[in-house]
Amino acid sequence: MIRIVLFWLFLVTGVTGLWAQTGAGTTEKRLRISVLTCGAGSELYASFGHTAIRISDSTGGTDEVYNYGTFDFNDPQFYSKFTLGKLLYFLEKEAYGDFLYDYVQEGRAVTEQVLHLSNEDGEKIRAFLENNLLPANRAYRYDFLFDNCATRVRDVFPLVLGRSFQFGAALQEKPLRFREAIDRRLSGKPWQRLGIDIILGNPVDARMNDQASMFLPDYLYNGLQGARYHGKPLVTSRQIFIGGLHLRGNTSNQPFWILLLLLLLVAAVHLITALQKYRKSVAVAVLFLTGLLGLQLLFMWLFTNHQSCAYNWNILWAFPLNVFMAFIKDNRLRKYCSILAIAALIAALVVHFCGIQQMPLKEIAPLLAALLVIYGYNVKDSISK
Repeated sequence: MIRIVLFWLFLVTGVTGLWAQTGAGTTEKRLRISVLTCGAGSELYASFGHTAIRISDSTGGTDEVYNYGTFDFNDPQFYSKFTLGKLLYFLEKEAYGDFLYDYVQEGRAVTEQVLHLSNEDGEKIRAFLENNLLPANRAYRYDFLFDNCATRVRDVFPLVLGRSFQFGAALQEKPLRFREAIDRRLSGKPWQRLGIDIILGNPVDARMNDQASMFLPDYLYNGLQGARYHGKPLVTSRQIFIGGLHLRGNTSNQPFWILLLLLLLVAAVHLITALQKYRKSVAVAVLFLTGLLGLQLLFMWLFTNHQSCAYNWNILWAFPLNVFMAFIKDNRLRKYCSILAIAALIAALVVHFCGIQQMPLKEIAPLLAALLVIYGYNVKDSISK
């Protein structure tokens, strides 16, 4: 109830002070263009925030938000399109009050950056967005790194305003890899961070420049803060709603401890005589599951449109052949498969330490050790028999 009251308070304050922020009192300032940056939410899809464009028209009495982050969840092929990287996102227009209400309800911070633009420039931006709203233009194929709700907003301003517009420094720190930036925003979600680190391949290990970094809303916010148009500062910011205080998350490395228990189990069934009767079952489970994971990574690399899932060298330790090795009965064939798997695992470590692709070693180190134990005993068994 408190959030609802606060919402209407912020909304009324925003409307009554609408033109005071941008030179109200002058009848010529009709359009007000601003960028809304929304903070992270508790759900995985909301972990990276959101960006939209707000346009207020004092003459027409409208206050609307252009949102590139919508999709059709009722599409009967939603899950298959999402998996294959063919899911379409859409530009939608909605009332500012409705847009803000959702974020207030979720307790997510919302910051507004008001752009100091003439009515003529404002009309150009509105015309561009309205053209994007046409049925032939409103859909686009979503890509997490290269074409999302933030990059679409980022690209509006140089396209419409031309060379007189320049972004400021977005990174404001030493160059980061895409993977590092993503991991930072998942620091309170260790299992989700591990899953994303595994499924994303070599492309996310490239270093970001200012332009590329603005695939994340907070970096786009930075770029706009220092933006200049005709040599003059473009943006004035104000906080609309302060939220996000509940997003503390889980900072412990749960995946490491769970996988450490798995390593202890694997070691126990191989080394303790009384438990060796369970050795085969445990080995089959570990090999089958890691092989299944490897096949999934291979599928995402070769058969989907997810650019960030290509060249994923995690398949060197999540070895696809493990699916078949788990059920091989011939000791000699199992030995050769295990030697090949050991070589692939060592290659994965080389790839990591050479900086070609960062493996999530701080989580999966115990799993790699468990795999080495299983492979090593497979080789040893084939020699002793």
